[in-house]
Amino acid sequence: MRLNPVFLLSATDAAHFPSESKTYSRPEVAFLGRSNVGKSSLINALLGSKEARVSSTPGRTRAINFFALHEASGGRQKAVPSLIFADLPGYGYAKISKSISAEWPKFIEPYLGERETLALCVCLVDTNIPPQPNDGQLITYLKQTQRPFVVVGTKADRLSNNVLGKSLAALKREHDIEEILPVSAKTGAGMAALWERIHGVME
Repeated sequence: MRLNPVFLLSATDAAHFPSESKTYSRPEVAFLGRSNVGKSSLINALLGSKEARVSSTPGRTRAINFFALHEASGGRQKAVPSLIFADLPGYGYAKISKSISAEWPKFIEPYLGERETLALCVCLVDTNIPPQPNDGQLITYLKQTQRPFVVVGTKADRLSNNVLGKSLAALKREHDIEEILPVSAKTGAGMAALWERIHGVME
């Protein structure tokens, strides 16, 4: 099934979120992770486009960016999207000013805690570095709030199979999770497995 992405809006306040009306209510998939973990690159690889802006400066994304994914049928694009992607701001980057970081709970916490259409959280962790405490805090939060989530290990192409296996084992042990999907936005490895999870929320 071909899904065509369309940028919807950037939200820095809960009032700016897309409508959850019954006529437009679609499942949303949120992408979360540390700054520079590769969120935008992963989204672009999934979509086969460059809708998500990739910056060389960590912490550049400071809003929740929403993308509507429309199914194409018979050469025409359906008006109502099948799915919505939400690209959340990265966390854990020291150079981001405290004033900006202080604003995030005003719209990120309401989104994760109260958003009824949020169907899946994709948590990105970097396979090239040791387990990070703030990744663990996010995973613990999602467990406590009973939000469905999948943990994805990014930049897997940079490691040999042996080293990658050890990295994934350490991440699973530290974050107390049973599964991590290794992916590479560069080579496309793991994208099919991740899409399978995402398609599951559309059924």
